[in-house]
Formats: sequence, C-alpha cells, structure tokens
Amino acid sequence: MIWNWLRRHPLLVDVGIVALLVVASVGAAVHQDLGAAWIALGVVAVLPLLWRRQRPVEVVVAVTAIAVTAAALGSWPLPLPLGVALYTLAARPSGRGARPVGVASIAAMTTVLAVTGYSRFGDLASRIVFLAAGWLLGDSIRSRHAYILEIEEKAERLERERELQGRRAAAEEQARIARELHDVVAHSLSVIVVQAAAADDVFDVEPRRAREPIRAIELAARSALGDLRRVLGILHGGAEYEPQPGLGRLDALVEQVRATGLEIALEVEGAPRPLPAAVDLSAYRIVQEALTNTLKHARAEHATVHVRYGPELDLEIRDDGAGGGSNGGNGGSGLIGMRERVAILGGSVDTGPRPGGGYLVSARIPI
Repeated sequence: MIWNWLRRHPLLVDVGIVALLVVASVGAAVHQDLGAAWIALGVVAVLPLLWRRQRPVEVVVAVTAIAVTAAALGSWPLPLPLGVALYTLAARPSGRGARPVGVASIAAMTTVLAVTGYSRFGDLASRIVFLAAGWLLGDSIRSRHAYILEIEEKAERLERERELQGRRAAAEEQARIARELHDVVAHSLSVIVVQAAAADDVFDVEPRRAREPIRAIELAARSALGDLRRVLGILHGGAEYEPQPGLGRLDALVEQVRATGLEIALEVEGAPRPLPAAVDLSAYRIVQEALTNTLKHARAEHATVHVRYGPELDLEIRDDGAGGGSNGGNGGSGLIGMRERVAILGGSVDTGPRPGGGYLVSARIPI
C-alpha cells in the first residue's frame, strides 16, 4: 500500500531522496574533514536529482561532471548521487540514447579515478561496481515494466478481439435466425394465400369444395407454427422441438405445394445418403425458397425439383412461369439468403430466366 502512495507522489519521493543524499554527502565530507568547499560541492552534486525524472540525460551529465571535477581535485567522498542518476536514466521507458550516456559516464569516472590515483584499486573497483550496479538495476526495472506493459496491452487486445468475436457471432446468429424466419414464414404464408384464394373462388359456387383448401391452410399454419417454435427455441434453454428439416422431408414439402394447384415433379438422381446437418438444412431451404418464389411471382403451372447426389449435391428447381426476374429478382431477400447459405458451405448458386421460358434456380453444395 505504501508503494502505491509513493507512486502517486513522485515529487515527495525525489525530495526525500535528495534530502537523504545531502545529509549523507555532508556527513561524508565532515567525516573526511574536507572543509566547507567540499561540502558545498557535494550538495551541488545532489541537487540536480530533483529533475531526474524529467531530464534524466541532463542530470547524469551534470552529476558526472561534478563527480569528475571532485575526483580530479583529489576527493570523491560519495558515489551515491551518480548511482541514483544512472539508475534513473536506465529505468526510464524510452531508453534511446541512454546507454551511450551511461557508458560514457562510467568510463569517464573510471578514467579519472585511475589517472589521478585517487584511491586504491579496491576502492576504485568498488565504486565502479556500485555505478554499474545502479545502471543494471535500472535497466532491469525498465525491462520488467516493459514486459508488464506488453502483457497488459496483449490482455486488452485479446479482450477487444473477444468482444468483436462475440458481436460477430451474435450478428451471424441473428442473420441465421432471420433467414430461417424468412424461409418458414414466406413459404407458409404463400401457401396460405394461394389456398385462401382458392377457397374464396369456390365457396359461393360449391361450398363443400372449400373444405380442402381450408384444411391445407390449417396444415400450412400448423407447420409454420412448429417451425417457428423450433427456430425460436434457441432463445429458451432446455426447450425440445422437432429437428431441423432436411431433404428427408422434401416429399412433404412438395405435397404441400402441390395442394395449391401447382404441378411439381420431384426427380432424385443417385443414391440418397446422410448429409451433414448444415448441407441438409440449406438444401431443403433452397428448394423451399425456390418453390415459394414460384408460387408468389411466377404464375407457373408446372415446376420440377431435381436433386442429384454425387461428390457434390446439385439442386435444380425449374418452372414454366413468367421468368424474366419475376421470381424475386437478384435483390430479393430470399435469393440473398440462398447465396449466404451456400457461400458459407463453399458452394455456388445461379438464378435467372431460362432461355425457353420460365425460371431456374441451380445450386451446387460440396458434401
């Protein structure tokens, strides 16, 4: 806790260090009986440390110059101020240019002490080792701070990436639910509209015949309700609904559309086999969307659904309707949903009018 307080009050720390070093310098000068001039020189060597955080290079140069002067004049009673200055220079985050200044300072002191013969070899070595230790300690602190900063930046980056992935996953899930809702609602409502129109046409003339389209409406509504419950069931943990539809339910889908009066031929080439869930669902939805567009836009009488099992799953849905983009056009959300589904699986979709008339939806999905 005290270290946190000291970090929040760096000026008080520097004043305290300078005060202690002034007392130590004065004590060393008095102990060696150097006189008032040396005491003043020792105090002057300590005072630049008040700016050691703001101008570490200048402080090292100034303290080194004072220490070199003192050693050249025959006395260097206390190496502490220069050691603190070197420590501060080495510990600063942006260390460009710091190493040459530190090396020059230590080399200058070594040279002056050796040339002047100020002290014995043991005293000389101990003082130089003290200066080098101050520098190495500061460099170690700087490396540790840089490592901690790198870890913190990495953690922040990972957190940002996690949030982005979460938002991306949520957007993809929303898009998936939107596609499912569109496929379910659009198809069922198209069937209901067509059957309701048929019931209305025959109700006044032959009311009994209206029962068949009304029953078809009921079945389509029940089917849509079940699909909606299944799609929205992901919002309720633990809910159990029917499995996702696949090509195994293609006969029921074709029969439901046939009940509207559209003649549909279902052709299957190759041996049906189990498909990956994503491929099975996407294939079913593509056929469902193509038939829904035929009901809504094409004014067709006949349609053909061709399924080919091979190294890839090929789907073709053809009709003899108006064509010419009447099946929803390239900008319809249904066709966009088809392309999104198949693109995720690495396949392709081609849609457009047939040369002989009608409309064609062709999809190829890797298995």
